[in-house]
Amino acid sequence: IERLPVSRWAGATRLQLKHEGMNPTGSFKDRGMTVAVTHALRCGTHAVACASTGNTSSSLAAYAAIAGLRALVLVPDGSVAEGKLAQTLAYGARTLLVRGTFDDCLRLVREAAERLDVYLANSVNPWRVEGQKTIVLELLDQLDWQSPDWIVLPAGNLGNAAAFGKALREAREAGLISRVPRLALVQAEGAAPFARSAATGFAERVRIAEPRTVASAIRIGDPASYQRAVRAMRETNGVVLTATDAEILEAKAVIDASGTGCEPASAASVAGVRRLVGHGTIAPDAHVVALLTGHLLKDPSAALDAARSSGTGPGRGIRIDPDLSEVERVLNDP
Repeated sequence: IERLPVSRWAGATRLQLKHEGMNPTGSFKDRGMTVAVTHALRCGTHAVACASTGNTSSSLAAYAAIAGLRALVLVPDGSVAEGKLAQTLAYGARTLLVRGTFDDCLRLVREAAERLDVYLANSVNPWRVEGQKTIVLELLDQLDWQSPDWIVLPAGNLGNAAAFGKALREAREAGLISRVPRLALVQAEGAAPFARSAATGFAERVRIAEPRTVASAIRIGDPASYQRAVRAMRETNGVVLTATDAEILEAKAVIDASGTGCEPASAASVAGVRRLVGHGTIAPDAHVVALLTGHLLKDPSAALDAARSSGTGPGRGIRIDPDLSEVERVLNDP
């Protein structure tokens, strides 16, 4: 966990970032996948499968390869960042490009798990949740078991929401922490079924047929861990909010320029912090930990597109002639 200038942009003086992009395949998914694949081996399964927007598939493919298991991956065609798809293919998974949404992929892989005897490794798998709990447990350990006021995280399929709620509940019951931090879940405005449900007090479960956002990792219209996430929100007095794509990309640019870097979906957490501080929900001096779920190179095109569109600033590429005076000119350009 690092203190970064990002806090000034977000308006939270005690903001810290928990970067899960440093895991082996570059996202938080490794936490749960290593546990799930280990359990699959113990069960004697011959194949593991998942539906994915990219991070789950690359993690499953990697750990299945290590375990010597066949991996079957279903992803929505044309909706997965190239970095994630490249990992999935390189690790040897049988990758099916489905003409549909993530929710179509999840429905199909659930049917495959029931009828074709493959081990389902999506976040509905309880072993995935047990692995993802370690994000919170490690975070609390890094803070000497002093709970922050808030933990803010991106929300798509809601597996992390379920895992975080369970981890905090168990930490409190075990006496490891004296109080439970509040959870804040941030969804992209165009893919916000849980936020819409929260607006009704969870009286109505909302589904979105065609979710849309640049943050592909959270482009999900019918989150599988809905009920467990509702419990987490109630137990932590949590909040659910949205951020626009423009806000997410602005937050990403600030995070990237700080030397940390993340994929677009990760930046939703920091965009959410800024909104919550602006609305007065989070006090400017509150202790806040924001989760970055994936590495910048998970979606390199997002960073390159931002640099090209800006036209100015340190992130742009500048073509020069092979002459030292050209180097000097660029160096001295404010």
